[in-house]
Amino acid sequence: MPAVPADNAFDEAKAELGRYLFYDRRLSVNGTTACASCHQQALAFTDGKARAIGATGELHRRSAMSLANVAYNGTFNWAEGRTKTLEEQALVPMFGLFPIEMGMSGIEESVLQALAADPVYARMFPAVFPDEQAPISIGTIVRAIASFERSLVSFGSAYDRYTRLDDPSALSPSAVRGLKLFFSSRLSCSQCHSGLNLGGNTTWFGRETEGPEFHNTGLYNLGRGRYPASDNGYSEVTGRKRDRGRFRAPTLRNIALTAPYMHDGSIGSLEEVLDHYSAGGRTVRDGPDRGVGRNNRNKTSLIKRLDLTAGERRDLLAFLHSLTDHDFVTNPRLADPRGTGPGHPALPGAVFD
Repeated sequence: MPAVPADNAFDEAKAELGRYLFYDRRLSVNGTTACASCHQQALAFTDGKARAIGATGELHRRSAMSLANVAYNGTFNWAEGRTKTLEEQALVPMFGLFPIEMGMSGIEESVLQALAADPVYARMFPAVFPDEQAPISIGTIVRAIASFERSLVSFGSAYDRYTRLDDPSALSPSAVRGLKLFFSSRLSCSQCHSGLNLGGNTTWFGRETEGPEFHNTGLYNLGRGRYPASDNGYSEVTGRKRDRGRFRAPTLRNIALTAPYMHDGSIGSLEEVLDHYSAGGRTVRDGPDRGVGRNNRNKTSLIKRLDLTAGERRDLLAFLHSLTDHDFVTNPRLADPRGTGPGHPALPGAVFD
């Protein structure tokens, strides 16, 4: 089970309140954007965009990460390593200014008043937080959303049925071959995409996180180990040149649904992802970012040229598609409770200047 902070014990009622809030556009500066706008259930709680777009239309420099099994993350974000809980993470999109996501900074009281005027929330908040003097607050909103996010558990794929439930019929022969390739010492995919979430830096109750893990996979090479100036990854935290281009290994669960790929959405398909790793690093042939990624001097030693055959590529793709949890992306208990898609419209008078 995932680790849960002592001051925000999980319960179903709190998670249900968090579900309402997750889909509520009134938490944004202009009533246009909900958490679900960038994290859509049908896309494994991503948004299908190369780079996320905030409530004010600002184009972000990174893509929205999947929230599948996010409760098992030891740290959050693409290249940061300091945010350790979902409660801390929820504050980033709500109040961050660089870039603006929800844009709630400065309009907190207006948001709280709008929620208090909603009869559903007027009933739910006091029931979930009976000991709070002010049941509807930024703190209770954050705790409820974090609880809902902890319910976004995805362990129902064909891969899970094959490995955890010992169902030999769950995977095709091609997917079984792909699984063996994925976990082989030759490909070393599982060196970065490991554990129950097939990603980096996972934790759970009774297991402390081992610290953030970031990798330079040779996505770019602008010479002397440089990445595009717009995003240098983990080096922006550490100040070290050797950390240029290092980003976290995201979960591969439901990966077939979460295109485009990489921190900046610069690879459009799983086939192109395999091209990148088969070559030991991507070659960008034109434009300001042109360069041979496999020659990036900061690239992790885990990434090496693989020269995959056509059959191996087919098998790996079959395995990656077996990681899709169809029940997870269609479960009505995780959908918009008001039934209006990724974020129901703000009620009259709830759009803020």
